[in-house]
Amino acid sequence: MTELTTYPVMEVFPTLQGEGKYTGSPSYFIRLAGCDVGCSWCDVKESWPVEDHPQIKIDELVLGAKNSGLPMVVVTGGEPCMYNLEPLTTALKNEGLKIHLETSGAHPISGDFDWITLSPKKFKACLPGSYLKANELKVVVVNKHDLKWAKEQAVNVKDDTLLYLQPEWDRKEQVYSIITEFLGSEEGRVWSLSTQTHKYLGIP
Repeated sequence: MTELTTYPVMEVFPTLQGEGKYTGSPSYFIRLAGCDVGCSWCDVKESWPVEDHPQIKIDELVLGAKNSGLPMVVVTGGEPCMYNLEPLTTALKNEGLKIHLETSGAHPISGDFDWITLSPKKFKACLPGSYLKANELKVVVVNKHDLKWAKEQAVNVKDDTLLYLQPEWDRKEQVYSIITEFLGSEEGRVWSLSTQTHKYLGIP
């Protein structure tokens, strides 16, 4: 992979992690620009075009993360694994920061991460190797058919991978009942509900 010194960045911001195991944890988000997955319900479609966003030097990104005073950095997108993340994670690790990744798994995962959230999408296939690196599997649920797809994804991850179902935000009222019914079933008890808590709180 090419040794990168800059990355296309849509935004950086301190907030609380809103989803998955680390919900409520203070975090510094680095949202990289660029995505070729193309989820129809994506809530950050403005991140897709790389050319619309500035290239930011690694040392500037690391300085922002360090100055935030927050112990956890979340690298997200877009689809961050379109890029070689090794230089970025090395620089962040050198400052003693914990690093989490949010990815669809459609591109090879590079870099050193403390936690990997894998959220595979139907729009672009997840790579087999990505499943095996996941600490948590988060499947976005739009309708009842997505529960079957979620179970198909779960057979590909390690036995100790945490499993989450997350309602698509715009359909959440309809989807909550579908998920809660499933979670109460015998096959659903290995899963947990993930909600986009940050949206309820009105924070980034």
